[in-house]
Amino acid sequence: MWTNRITKTWLVLVVAVGLAGPMAGCSRNEATGQMQLNLLSEEAEIKIGLESKDEFIKQSGGQLPDEKINRYVSLIGEKLAIECERPSLPWEFTVLDSSVINAFALPGGKVFISRGLLEKMDNEAQLAGVLGHEIGHVTAKHANNRMTNALIAAGVVVAVGAATDNDWAPAIAGGVAGIGQLKFSRDEEIQSDTLGMRYMTRAGYDPAGQLQVMQILQDASEGPRPPEFLSTHPLPQTRIDRIEQELATTYAQTQNNPDYARNADRFKSIVLNRLSKLPPPKHDPANQQAALAEPRHHGSWCACGTH
Repeated sequence: MWTNRITKTWLVLVVAVGLAGPMAGCSRNEATGQMQLNLLSEEAEIKIGLESKDEFIKQSGGQLPDEKINRYVSLIGEKLAIECERPSLPWEFTVLDSSVINAFALPGGKVFISRGLLEKMDNEAQLAGVLGHEIGHVTAKHANNRMTNALIAAGVVVAVGAATDNDWAPAIAGGVAGIGQLKFSRDEEIQSDTLGMRYMTRAGYDPAGQLQVMQILQDASEGPRPPEFLSTHPLPQTRIDRIEQELATTYAQTQNNPDYARNADRFKSIVLNRLSKLPPPKHDPANQQAALAEPRHHGSWCACGTH
């Protein structure tokens, strides 16, 4: 899945270029207010994002073939990024030509949203909610937390190998592959929801859009193929309850307030109407699986690939 593949890439890059150890230090995260052990410098985060971005786009169907939609999403993302605690990062917002319902952020400010998720929305505030949530992962440095745990584990393998004077390279490779299964924790997801609501409200959006996205994903999860977004971003009912609580308290002043927009008409005109006229997405696992299941009568065939 997307998260596993990218996490493995981060680990290889961090270990290979040696961007961790010398920069290690503990500091208070400006976005969360929490003390955080930082094994990745900002330079390292940016490098990881840049090194991973192109391959990630390639494996996910490429960029959506509609410049107007791409620019629209980028403008919304940039509007939110200005309101976050790390506005100077080289933020980029990419729409993937994939039917998979998902969104994801790489370290250093590279944010992705799939065509499949856009098609489920009906207003701009929902888009702001998703992008704000992914920006929250970056400002909270959640990838740093994953990498810190991974590098500590890898370091243990190195230390053991060095102490026993064995060839530890194969062990590192196996350890890194296993560590690649790590995902953001439930607490980190809730934290990103909170940060996303902070940024979208600062940018003038109705934070109820965040709740609407969760409800969209919950409805989609009842189908035969749950959104991949839910495999990497667990959606317990407590998360929806938490957003509703914040809407009733912290953001009560935004409800039924014309100063906080949803912009449904603009979203429909620029996104939904244009998406409906595009060719089918290049990355569509459901159709690919159906094609493989069809009987073939013209000789042998072989399907090779990674998932």
